Amino acid sequence: MSARTHHYKLRVTWTGNQGTGTSSYSAYSRSHEISAPGKPSIDGSSDPNFRGDPARWSPEDLLVASLSACHKLWYLGLCAKAGIVVVSYEDDAEGSMAEDGNGSGQFTEVVLKPRVVVAAGSDLEKAEALHHTAHEKCFIARSVNFSVRCEAEILM
Repeated sequence: MSARTHHYKLRVTWTGNQGTGTSSYSAYSRSHEISAPGKPSIDGSSDPNFRGDPARWSPEDLLVASLSACHKLWYLGLCAKAGIVVVSYEDDAEGSMAEDGNGSGQFTEVVLKPRVVVAAGSDLEKAEALHHTAHEKCFIARSVNFSVRCEAEILM
């Protein structure tokens, strides 16, 4: 199969001008809207630790969610091809970010914690092994420079 290139286009619109723009660090909201044609908008903000709205999705939340969702999608597809019937999948993923003294920072780790229920008679060993394969194939995990671990629980 030949290599293909995929492109993703969206718009992020700052909605946090409270009348004076960025006249001071505390004068504006970090709120924004993420949109793309044909998709529902996502209300975003910065992390609450950085003056963000805790009711909105932060870029950090979305990064952890992207890693979790990508792993799940690969895993479900691999299971379907291997004849393993997944009947339930939940992931309580967690990410850790270290902030440097100068205010910059980076993620240091994301731990995926999927709890997967498979149909009776499924090969539990194969179901477990497919998490490793999903991790190797996940586009997002392959694109980040920090540890992404998977601590899966497989139940029947």
